[in-house]
Amino acid sequence: MKITRSGRAASVALVAAFALTACGSDSNTPGSSDSSKDNGSTSSSSAAGGAEGGKDECGTTKITAEGSTAQDNAIQDVIASYGEKCADAGVTYNGTGSGAGIKQFIAKQVNFAGSDSALKTEEKDGKIEQTEADKACASPAWNLPMVTGPIAITYNLPGVDKLVLTPAVMADIFNGKIAKWNDKAIADLNKDAKLPDSDIKPMFRSDESGTTENFTKYLAASAKDKWTAEPAKKWSGKGEGKAKTAGVASAVKSTEGAIGYVEWGAAKDNKLSYAQVDNGSGAVELTGESAGKAVAAAKVDGKGNDLKLKLDYATKEAGAYPILLVTYEIACSKYPDAKVGASVKAFLNHFASDDAQKAIEEIGYAPLPGEIAGKVKNAIGAIK
Repeated sequence: MKITRSGRAASVALVAAFALTACGSDSNTPGSSDSSKDNGSTSSSSAAGGAEGGKDECGTTKITAEGSTAQDNAIQDVIASYGEKCADAGVTYNGTGSGAGIKQFIAKQVNFAGSDSALKTEEKDGKIEQTEADKACASPAWNLPMVTGPIAITYNLPGVDKLVLTPAVMADIFNGKIAKWNDKAIADLNKDAKLPDSDIKPMFRSDESGTTENFTKYLAASAKDKWTAEPAKKWSGKGEGKAKTAGVASAVKSTEGAIGYVEWGAAKDNKLSYAQVDNGSGAVELTGESAGKAVAAAKVDGKGNDLKLKLDYATKEAGAYPILLVTYEIACSKYPDAKVGASVKAFLNHFASDDAQKAIEEIGYAPLPGEIAGKVKNAIGAIK
């Protein structure tokens, strides 16, 4: 089966990425409210989408999802190709941010969530995300990696085509300790650049964001003495807050002297400049190959079909771009409404298929690595 593109393609060298999967809820969810309307399962050709190469079938009811903006382009593209063969089994995804997606999933308002970080197993505000998600599912909720991508450190400095930053300098910039572009710490890293004597204007995500959490995980791991705040979806540094990925990208593009952090695809879409990163083994340009070197070192940190990944943000491997995020689909292992479970399973099978994974390469992502892909397909196959 050949995936027909939905018209979003932009030719770029892409990043190693994992396709995300989804989480469901009980009969009070919008998706399961449609489950009584059996739209008919059109069992289709045996694409490479099913677990262990099984049939890529259509769901029988409409499902809804919400969360990560980092995966929005990828999942919308996959939703479009899924709709071409499964017209009656619609999927709606609302990119509101990882934090909002998890909250909606736990509140049983959506059937799965997209999150740029796995469900938390530590208590916060008297609750544990994983425990709350398990309760919403009435079964274990699984973290399924589907889309992975690097985070670009974007900047707006006319005349500065190349900018190198270290973790320590980045931490001081986003903490407000380095306030001028021609500060000695930046100038020493960029001896050939004509850095202006102007204010640095940091931009950050004002909403709860998995991109924020992964960026602060990077700072905390690689600049421990500079960034002492606990990594979190809520920003703890300085700067001006903007809503969602689009808000940060737009603010950097329109504000001379600005710096921000966005997914690589968003940086490319907005034609933004982004920095090279020196983690200790020389400056590394953000490319698909350099991000792939860092992703290759990721380890599965969950148990069974819970596929949480552990990234090494402080890696000093030569040529590896270290600022990464993985987007997970948060899905129930067993849905209270069997039709919802079958429909989530069908869509995720399509998302993890070789055809769909290859298609999202064209818009800034990359296929699941072989070993991870096999684990994800097996996990999807076990959803009930």
